[in-house]
Amino acid sequence: MKQKFVAFIPVRGGSKSIRFKNIKPLAGKPLVFWTIESALQASIIQSVYVATDSDIISKCVSEHFNSKKLFVIGRDPKTATDLASSESVLLEFCKNYVFDYVFFIQATSPLLSSDDLNNAWNYYKDTNFDSLLSVVRQKRFLWQTRNNGQAYPLNYDPRKRPRRQEFDGFLIENGAFYLSSRDNILLSNCRISGKIGVYEMNENSYYEIDEKEDWLVVEQIIKNFIGVKNEVK
Repeated sequence: MKQKFVAFIPVRGGSKSIRFKNIKPLAGKPLVFWTIESALQASIIQSVYVATDSDIISKCVSEHFNSKKLFVIGRDPKTATDLASSESVLLEFCKNYVFDYVFFIQATSPLLSSDDLNNAWNYYKDTNFDSLLSVVRQKRFLWQTRNNGQAYPLNYDPRKRPRRQEFDGFLIENGAFYLSSRDNILLSNCRISGKIGVYEMNENSYYEIDEKEDWLVVEQIIKNFIGVKNEVK
């Protein structure tokens, strides 16, 4: 049966920076569990697919979750190498499964919430965008250098340096999710295409877990957030 809304989370066993990063405990649970739980809790999503080349990861996820919405599937080893693009595994999924729209979610963004996914869809369906990606706003002054080493500003005039509260800043792709239709992905061979919109997430979600330093920062953010929730209760 054709599904309308699905989430797709690719995870691989290999990781140069952190061994078995995707199932390494982060603030009390394996890294990939954070995004799986958010996707399962999102009311708009009908099914959540976790694609992996690792039997260890597959067993870890399958034994923990007891949800009819969750499916752990395999992936071609060619899409799980250090040089393979994320598009390769997304395209493999789109060719093998039938659905209308997909949230392409990256496990390295554990600060993604179910509210983000539901709100992003509501925004997407009310606009004429073909694709949507998650971003965060950063209020930093950007500079670039020319071939001769001379520097020049990209997003402000040093002679009229704005105050932070008056500065719109710029948007950074945080890698948490990409939303598009299956048809557009197969047509463009890309996770986003056509008219592209953005969904702005909390500034803390700027962090993606790629290196050990990222791990420490994100874990502290999560612990602080859980502490605040407990205090409110």
